[in-house]
Amino acid sequence: MNGRRSAATAATLTCALAVLAVLALPGTAYADPKPPRSEQKLQEVRSEIDGLYRKAALATDSFNLAEEKADKQSSELVKLAQEIVKGQNKIDRLKKRVGAEARAQYRGGGLPAEARLMLSGDPQLFLDGAGRFREGQQATKGLMGELTRTQADLKIYTQDATDQWKKLESNRKKKEAAKKEVKKQLAAAKKLESTLEKEERARLLAMEQEAEQKAQTAWLDSGALKEIGGKATGAGKTAVAYATAQIGKPYVWGAEGPGSFDCSGLTSQAWLAAGRGIPRTSQEQWKRLPRVATKDMLPGDLIIYFGDATHVGMYIGDGAIVHAPRPGRDVTIAGAGSMPILGVVRPGN
Repeated sequence: MNGRRSAATAATLTCALAVLAVLALPGTAYADPKPPRSEQKLQEVRSEIDGLYRKAALATDSFNLAEEKADKQSSELVKLAQEIVKGQNKIDRLKKRVGAEARAQYRGGGLPAEARLMLSGDPQLFLDGAGRFREGQQATKGLMGELTRTQADLKIYTQDATDQWKKLESNRKKKEAAKKEVKKQLAAAKKLESTLEKEERARLLAMEQEAEQKAQTAWLDSGALKEIGGKATGAGKTAVAYATAQIGKPYVWGAEGPGSFDCSGLTSQAWLAAGRGIPRTSQEQWKRLPRVATKDMLPGDLIIYFGDATHVGMYIGDGAIVHAPRPGRDVTIAGAGSMPILGVVRPGN
C-alpha cells in the first residue's frame, strides 16, 4: 500500500516538474498579457486614427466629385450623340433637296432658268416666270445656307463630344485613383484599431466622446446659441425630417442611401427630398452654396467642418446636427460645435 502511494506521489511530482519546465521555456504562449497603453499612448493612437479617417474623407470627396462629374459628362455625351444623329439626318434631307434642284436644271437642258425664259418668246410667260425664278433663287439660297449652318453645327457637336469623352476618361481615372486611396487609408485605420484590446477600444471611445463634449461646451459657452433662433423654412423642415429619419443607418463611403450614407451623401439626399439639388460633396457644397453667418443659421442649413471642408452635418436646431460621422459609425445626432466649424451654407430658402 505504502509502495503504491510512493509511486503515485513520485509520478505526480514528475508531471508537475514537467509542466514547470514547459512554462519556463522561452517563446511559450503562457507569457504575461501585454500591459494596457497609457493615456498618453492611447491619445496618440486616437490622433493617428483620426488622421487616417480624415485622409479617407478627403479621398472620398475626390471620389464623389469625380463620380458626379463622370455622370454629368455621360449624360452630356448622350445628348450630344442625339444631336449628332439629328444633324446628320437633316444634312441628308437637305442634300437630297439640293440634288433634286440640280437634276431639275439638268432636265432643262443645262441652260440657266433666265435664259430659258428669254428664249420662250412669250412676254407674259417671261414676267410670270421671272417672279417664280426669283422665289426659286431665294429658296435655293436659303437651302444652301441651311445646309452650311447644319454642317457647321454638326462639326461643333462632334468636337464637343470628343472633348466630353476626354473629360469623362480623365474623371474615371481620378475616380479609380481616389477609390484606391480611400481603401488604403481605411485599411490602415482598421489595422491600427485591430491592435487595441477591448478595454482600450472602450477607453478610446470615451476619449472621443469627452473631446466632443468639451468642444460643444466651449461652443455653447461662447454664446453662439443665444444668437441663433430662426425658424426652419418649409423646405428646411422637409430636409431635416429626411435626414433625421436616417438615424441609425451605417456610414459607408461613397453611399447616398437608401440603406447607408456618407456625410455629404446624407445632406445632398435630404435636400433632394426637399426639392433642391445641391452639390454632392462637402467641399463643393462649401464652394458653391450661399454662405450665412453662424448666428443666422436655420434648421436645414449645412455646417461645414475642418479647414479642408471634409465633413458636413445638417443643423436641426437647439445647437445640434444630424450627420454621418465616419466608417464604423451610424448616422446620429451630435453637438453642432463638437468639431471645428469652417462655416455655414444654405441650400435653399
